[in-house]
Amino acid sequence: MPATRIDAALTDLLFTPGLDLDEAADRHFAPDYRQRTDGRWDDRRQFLTHIAHLREVVAGGSVEVHDELVAGDRYADRHTVRVVKKDGSVVRMEVYLFAELAADGRFRRIEETTLLLEGAEADRDLGSAR
Repeated sequence: MPATRIDAALTDLLFTPGLDLDEAADRHFAPDYRQRTDGRWDDRRQFLTHIAHLREVVAGGSVEVHDELVAGDRYADRHTVRVVKKDGSVVRMEVYLFAELAADGRFRRIEETTLLLEGAEADRDLGSAR
């Protein structure tokens, strides 16, 4: 199975409202998945709680990958996420991401740092909001 890509994963998780959250997660994230965003570690359950919250806030959006590298079981990228919230406000975040892939190509671990490019100060923690 080819390695998943962050744009496909985020599109399924956040921007495809008819897709079941667990099904979307299973496509792109290994059962032992864990993630560190801006210094905070979450296991898969905590990550899915975060995504479920975002699904309540997000009306639509897009992901633009600027740089991407896959080497063996390592994945790295720099991408921008543009989110239109249900209140009509827009948030843009640049993300620097390093990941480990499971043998089947799904993400096993992601460590990322986010940079708020557009949005309210309260949106700064959107990458880890619950």
